[in-house]
Amino acid sequence: MEAERVEGKRALAALLCLERKETDTRLLLERARSDEGLATRDDFLGMVSHDARTLLAGIALQATLLKRNVAEDEAGRRTVQGLEKIERFTARLNRLLGDLMDVASIEAGKLLVVPVLQDATALVRESAEAFHPLATAQGLSLSVEIRGKDLKAKFDHERVLQVLANLLSNAIKFTKPGGRISIRLESLGHEVHCSVTDTGAGIPSHQLDAVFERFWQAQSRDRRGMGLGLYISKCIVEAHGGRIWAESQPGVGSTFTFTLQGAPTESR
Repeated sequence: MEAERVEGKRALAALLCLERKETDTRLLLERARSDEGLATRDDFLGMVSHDARTLLAGIALQATLLKRNVAEDEAGRRTVQGLEKIERFTARLNRLLGDLMDVASIEAGKLLVVPVLQDATALVRESAEAFHPLATAQGLSLSVEIRGKDLKAKFDHERVLQVLANLLSNAIKFTKPGGRISIRLESLGHEVHCSVTDTGAGIPSHQLDAVFERFWQAQSRDRRGMGLGLYISKCIVEAHGGRIWAESQPGVGSTFTFTLQGAPTESR
């Protein structure tokens, strides 16, 4: 009887080992198919994005060229307005394609960030200069507050510029004419903090964390964060080893703050 029990245990162990190997093999095959599918999707998305951006660039260029030859009369002014709408729509679609590519990179763990020690003040002023005409056109004031001198941080210039662009775009979009938007930069401990504050409608406290979720949709009266911009911004900041958060008071406004790794004391 003892010999039979021992033999039974051996047979059971062998069977379990065989099943485990078969399960592992199936899982590896499924993982390979999944990875292959993701790679195919990313390649397809990349090709479509490239071709679409090429077409959009052609459309935008034609609109710009047509504006130069428009007659200076009422009909011409209406034509210019229509061409400017085409330029805005192509720019928006181009940004959407960029967002989709960024999300694909994030999901694949391939979001490229190359932090370099550089002047954070210059970055903030560059962003403010780029968005000042848009803010003015919307009847908004845009100011910059730099607290301190020689504020250096480690960051990828283009990526953090993208974060600021997302925050400023939201602030301008959801602040009524006559409102104010400010960018503040300061050094706190070993970090550099950058904040964008507006006097818009604000966000309910229970929704503040959700605004950074992918495809998050706010209430219909306030579509801030709807889409991918804040989600991508969060991923970019975290790829730098930083943090990003929102503070808001409904009816008063909102502040979005993110951190960057500051320069070592001896480098400042």
